[in-house]
Amino acid sequence: MENCRAGCDGPLAPLAVLILGLVAERPMHPYEMAQTAMERREDRLVKFRPGTLYHTVDRLAGNGLIEVYDVRREGNRPERTVYAITATGRGALVANIEQILQRHPTEYPDLYLALSEAHALPRQRVIELLSVRIEAMRAELSDIVEADADARARGIPEMFYLDAGCRIVTLRSQIDWLAEFLDRLSEGGVEWLDDPGSRWAAMQHSFSTPAPESPAAPAIEPSTARSSQRVIRK
Repeated sequence: MENCRAGCDGPLAPLAVLILGLVAERPMHPYEMAQTAMERREDRLVKFRPGTLYHTVDRLAGNGLIEVYDVRREGNRPERTVYAITATGRGALVANIEQILQRHPTEYPDLYLALSEAHALPRQRVIELLSVRIEAMRAELSDIVEADADARARGIPEMFYLDAGCRIVTLRSQIDWLAEFLDRLSEGGVEWLDDPGSRWAAMQHSFSTPAPESPAAPAIEPSTARSSQRVIRK
């Protein structure tokens, strides 16, 4: 699904969808949106900073997807503008969620690219790098499993954190595959370019080395060329 900035025709940017989802629950001011998203760890869904959130809120408001609901002042703090979703905004939220759920676009994860080109690195270096990655993935998996268990213990309906279940299954599968591959790579069960006598390494070298330029062929007169072609045909 192609991203577009809030308010343009077509799909909304992920942050715009997140904001619409928040204000669809209840009216909020931008600071509350950011705090709520962070408390729920929804930064795992969309990468954002407070500045980009405020900018997106302004664009959503400018395009009629949210509107000013109230202006509040608490103590000596500056006034805070509270926004609510409009009917147009609710329609845009529904339409975008439907498109995202239904479509299965071609994605280009960096991991797949790196795996396809990993043979450019020495075997031992790949083992070292993937070992670090797997540990990071296991730490992330542990955090998500813990958050999932905490939500269940607090009685939060599963519909509010469905992404956790999908993430857990995906991470576990990737970790299992990478760990099994790492074992085979470490034990020599996967052929590699830096293996002694690797025929593939020789091929790679020959492909990467430019062939020496041949001396320029002498010019051939048209009549001679036609004569040569007759000889070839015979």
